[in-house]
Amino acid sequence: MIEPTPPAERAKTAAKARTKARKDKEEEHKPIDPDTGGSTLSDDTLGILKNPGADRGINFSATYVGESLGNPSGGLRQGAIYEGRLNLAIDLDLAKIAAVNGLTFHANIFQIHGEGLSRNYIGNLMLASSLEALPTTRLYEAWFEQKLGSDKYTIRAGQLAADAEFMTTRYADALINSTFGWPTIFGVDMPSGGPSPPLAAVGARFKGEINSHVTVLAAVFNGDPAGPGPDDPQSRNRYGLNFRVNDGQLLLGEIQYAWNTEKNAHGLPGTFKIGGWHNSTEFNDQRFASNGVSQASPSATSQPTQLKGDFGVYSTFEQLLFTMPGGDGKRGVAFFTRVSASPSDRNLIEAYADGGLTLLGPVESRPDDKLTLAFAYSKISSAAQALDNDYRVLTGSDRPVRDYEGLVTIGYLAEIRKGWTVLPNLQYVIHPGGGYVLDAGTPRAVHDAFVLGLRTVLKF
Repeated sequence: MIEPTPPAERAKTAAKARTKARKDKEEEHKPIDPDTGGSTLSDDTLGILKNPGADRGINFSATYVGESLGNPSGGLRQGAIYEGRLNLAIDLDLAKIAAVNGLTFHANIFQIHGEGLSRNYIGNLMLASSLEALPTTRLYEAWFEQKLGSDKYTIRAGQLAADAEFMTTRYADALINSTFGWPTIFGVDMPSGGPSPPLAAVGARFKGEINSHVTVLAAVFNGDPAGPGPDDPQSRNRYGLNFRVNDGQLLLGEIQYAWNTEKNAHGLPGTFKIGGWHNSTEFNDQRFASNGVSQASPSATSQPTQLKGDFGVYSTFEQLLFTMPGGDGKRGVAFFTRVSASPSDRNLIEAYADGGLTLLGPVESRPDDKLTLAFAYSKISSAAQALDNDYRVLTGSDRPVRDYEGLVTIGYLAEIRKGWTVLPNLQYVIHPGGGYVLDAGTPRAVHDAFVLGLRTVLKF
């Protein structure tokens, strides 16, 4: 029989959880290692890479992520892949180096290798892995940050990514599907996937901690990280050195409200975020050609109607539901969910939702492990569905009509030792591509896909 936890012990455990939540919030806007979700300045490493210049403000970090993924059933075809990414970063404290108070510099490069499971075997929109990218060596981020007003306000400028700060949740890091980082509605609807791995963009970001509860974020980026073109965006900016500034603007804004993070709070910590984005570039109409008829019509021109600008709104909610004794306040159960919507006429995905439950420290002897069960849903826009229907009516084809792509996944994050984690993962992909995928340019309905994966993360 399980003994109930005494009230005094519950209060002590909750206080430790609030302390951890405050630390997580502080870490959230430091230079982020995209492979671990933690700061590149963190000491949670294997201790192999020494930093003799740390006292002088010079820090190096290196992370390697390798994974094997396979789909034994469903998708375009069955197969298995290996892919990996080496991430090398440098952080400079220019207050120590050049006596410029509050100024820091961060840069990192990716060495990407292997082939993607979604691209080559499944054809789904919610990529099976956040690592999936064309093989190359590229500059990712390179920016300066200036702290203002007792470090409560900061400004970053340079080549930036948005995925580490906007529409984030701290409870999804046991999952490897890309949508639980930069959500698929952003990656599909924004030009070149937006400023997220593997492509960052020139821009500037402001962050202000108004008080212990409220934080605001605002950013402006070049509207297309790769620039316009018919080929793969990653090929157009293969080495991350385009530094484009003339492709319109992507504006992002977010307000965050956190509760129960104070030392004397009575409840458990949680956060609500609401935000939106606007891109000033031109977007293809999902149904009509430039001469006003359906793109499925024999009389249609080869170019879609061009629509000026695009936008989206979103929100995030996360809450620690309860804590368990042991684990120094790290053990408990947490819930998260995110939703987003964008206009139908110029976007393939018009609505998106995800969410899940995370068991923090499932075993008392392993308080840093995490087990997450989650779902994600991407709704194909009504305009794109209408085009599919047009093809059936105007051409007599049996082209499927897309509706949505779904995902159910379970992931486990196990810390083998400090600086080394492994992440076994199961994914079930429903309606890959929303109802059909392109096979050599031909729409083809495929069966739901089952994905097995194992990721290893080493921070040196």
